Amino acid sequence: MKMDAGELRDFAERYTAAWCSQDPERVAAFFSTSGSLTVNGGAPAVGRGAIREVVQGFMTAFPDLVLTMDEVRGEGDRIAYHWTFAGANTGPGGAGQQVLFSGFEEWEIGADGLIARSLGHFDEADYQRQLEHGTGAGQQRRRTRPGTRVSEPRAQN
Repeated sequence: MKMDAGELRDFAERYTAAWCSQDPERVAAFFSTSGSLTVNGGAPAVGRGAIREVVQGFMTAFPDLVLTMDEVRGEGDRIAYHWTFAGANTGPGGAGQQVLFSGFEEWEIGADGLIARSLGHFDEADYQRQLEHGTGAGQQRRRTRPGTRVSEPRAQN
């Protein structure tokens, strides 16, 4: 399904807000029932339950997680959603280090107007370094939560 630029931006803004909500169900709801999420070429999480588990892992590890949408654009039949992730690893077993890293997802949108497949990419080595040592004074930027507008995904007809 194709989205125009306004629909795409609205969808991506609501997806970003869902990630900041600390409710993994809200993120999973942006995926088709049998949608998939793959992170850095790992095994895909298939179905909303599996996607919810992946998202819950990040939300538990980073209770103050803030995801910021940097850019979203259509590229042929695919969509590129670029983001920046910020938070402190203060969840169970966390070292309390601040992380700040950017990445992107390649989306395929299904006939239902939801994400059928997402391929997520970020620098895993940098992420692991930050978990151990933090962002470092030269890299740290303050991020604030996106606006308070909260809405749920809408299927496109």
